[in-house]
Amino acid sequence: MAVIDNLSAYHAQVKADSSKKMVELRTLLPAVRYDLRYATANNFMHRRMYIPPTRHTFLRAPAAQALAAVQKELGMQGYGLKIFDAYRPYSVTVSFWELVKDERYVANPSKGSGHNRGLAVDLTIVDLKTGQELDMGTGFDNFTDSAHQGFSSLPAAVLKNRELLKTTMQKHGFTPLETEWWHYYWPNDKNYEVLDIPFAALRKPIK
Repeated sequence: MAVIDNLSAYHAQVKADSSKKMVELRTLLPAVRYDLRYATANNFMHRRMYIPPTRHTFLRAPAAQALAAVQKELGMQGYGLKIFDAYRPYSVTVSFWELVKDERYVANPSKGSGHNRGLAVDLTIVDLKTGQELDMGTGFDNFTDSAHQGFSSLPAAVLKNRELLKTTMQKHGFTPLETEWWHYYWPNDKNYEVLDIPFAALRKPIK
C-alpha cells in the first residue's frame, strides 16, 4: 500500500484527476460547525493527535460536494451538521492502532482507512436554533454496542435522530459504518490513495 506524504505527488494526482482534490469543508459548507476532537485532548486517546492543532478539515471533492447536499437538505428542516473528524493523516491512524487493535473501531494501518483517503467523515446533527446536538444515545468515539447502527434498545427519539442522519447521508451517497453511528464513508475507496500530508500543507493552492 502506497502512502502519499509528498505534497508535489498529491498535486500531480489532482492535476490528473480533479476528483482527488482535498476540499476544506467550509469552502462548500460555510455554516457547518466544527468540533475537531483530535485537534484537542477531548478524544479516546486523551491527548491532542493533530500537532500542530488544526481548525480545518478536508474531504475529497465528490464527498465534500455530497456533504454540502446533506447540509442543504437538513437546513430546510432546521438542522445542520457538526463535524468531529474527516481527513486524518495516516501517521495518526498508526498511533490509534498502537492503542486499540480492534478493527471494529480503529482502522488497521496495513490497509489504510477512509479517513486517510479523505473519504470518511465523523459527524452529528445540530439544531440550528439552539446549536445543540441532537441526542444520539452515546457520545462520539463510544466503543460499545450502544453506538452500533443496529442497536435498538434506545428511546424512540434517539432512534429517530439516528435514522434522520442515516437516511440523509445514504440519500446523498454515503455508507454507514455498522459499529459507529457517527461514521460515514464515500464509496470506491480503492480509487484514492492513502495520504499522510499535514493539514496546513493541504490548504496551499495547487499550482
